[in-house]
Amino acid sequence: MNGLAIMNNDFNFTYIEPEKQFADFVESIGIFFNSSTTPKEVVVLPDGRIDLFFWKSDEETFEIILLGLETVAEQRSLPPKTIIYVISFKPLAVEYLLRESIAELLNTGKKLPYGFWSFGINDLNDFDTFCLKANQQLAVHLPAKIDERKRKLFELIYASNGEMTVKALSENVFWSSRQINRYFTQQFGLPLKAYCSILRFRASLNHIAKGKLFPELNFTDQTYFIKEIRKFSGVVPRELSQNKNDRFVLLSVLKQK
Repeated sequence: MNGLAIMNNDFNFTYIEPEKQFADFVESIGIFFNSSTTPKEVVVLPDGRIDLFFWKSDEETFEIILLGLETVAEQRSLPPKTIIYVISFKPLAVEYLLRESIAELLNTGKKLPYGFWSFGINDLNDFDTFCLKANQQLAVHLPAKIDERKRKLFELIYASNGEMTVKALSENVFWSSRQINRYFTQQFGLPLKAYCSILRFRASLNHIAKGKLFPELNFTDQTYFIKEIRKFSGVVPRELSQNKNDRFVLLSVLKQK
């Protein structure tokens, strides 16, 4: 499995890509670690993923938290001496692995019970061990069959960085736009077009990470590009690119790819 690590004196982030059999459902498995004695302030950007966090603090508290999709940037604080393991899901996982709607979790999250997917505090002692356990649980919950229309729909959405129109996607997967939007609203809490806008924003971050502050994708003009970046990140492209104190973690990851 491929992976990437970001490390400084106090904050570490490492992630690996999933095994091939989970690629339709999982984007990555990772770990955040704030080893300092002070909180680490970060800004979480909308990225089209659903995150399952396993959280352990220095006081040995343990929580499992499921976060839904995000449509705006959110300031968060990573407490000192805290380790967070995360499985980052693609949308298909909501129906086929988690098997529940996350519509009510738009821009928020919920705590899951101790022992969810058989995870406990002792599973957070080692990243390799956690990844092994995660892969075992993913295999247990892997569906025998999925709706091919949905699989192809997300394949096209990701391949086009969200730039295909709803009409074009509908025609390619032989599924009506009305049914697709109903599916998105019921499962994720937002329509397909809104989700595609998030993916286009995320794709733009690849260019911003390289210092390209002008639209590379199908934005109408520079003004609209700036407006969209500000809508999802809270700042203009130049400030986002500067990424002071590595507070935009997703951008830090892209800069090191």
